[in-house]
Amino acid sequence: SAAAPLPEEDCMKLNPSFVGIALSSLLAIDLWASKRLGVCAGEGSAWGSARPLMKVVEVSGHGIPWLLGTIYGLYQSDSLAAREVLLNLLFALLLDLVLVAVVKGLVKRRRPTHNKMDMFITISVDKYSFPSGHATRAALVCRFILHHLVLAVPLRVLIVLWALIVGISRVMLGRHNVTDVLCGLLLGYVLYSVVEYCWLSPLRTPALFALW
Repeated sequence: SAAAPLPEEDCMKLNPSFVGIALSSLLAIDLWASKRLGVCAGEGSAWGSARPLMKVVEVSGHGIPWLLGTIYGLYQSDSLAAREVLLNLLFALLLDLVLVAVVKGLVKRRRPTHNKMDMFITISVDKYSFPSGHATRAALVCRFILHHLVLAVPLRVLIVLWALIVGISRVMLGRHNVTDVLCGLLLGYVLYSVVEYCWLSPLRTPALFALW
């Protein structure tokens, strides 16, 4: 008698598409590279002695210090122009937190197996890895500062280096895979354009500025 046909999903496994093979290969490379680059993932890692320094970098890109610092600046500012910039920075940071949390909740990619869950102030979605919220925030804040603060060239270079170091530190600490960080940086870069498009000004949102 003729053999029963295989279920469709089994046929797909036996005859994977080119796209499926390419994605699987990229995923394997991503996991391999992330494992090799996680040189500060633990005290016993290759660069374990640099782990405390990397954790300081981690805190510098965390959302809580940026939110608290921005709110404090709003209360202390006595200039309408400064309040406008700081209010939009606060809007950008809140938008970043919401967007990253939603994407993490939808994708639900687990953090690398070599990661130690000793991060600074986490919430429920922080158990997921994609995208890197630190990388997203670093790219967003970097573009924001470069566009709205008048800085000397050395300081502008330092801001860009800080954003890159924050992203690199996520992989070195074993917090994220390489693609988590790359997509996070891209998301933060694009998110700034959204903030610019929705820019809050005294003319467009007078009620907000009346609060300050």
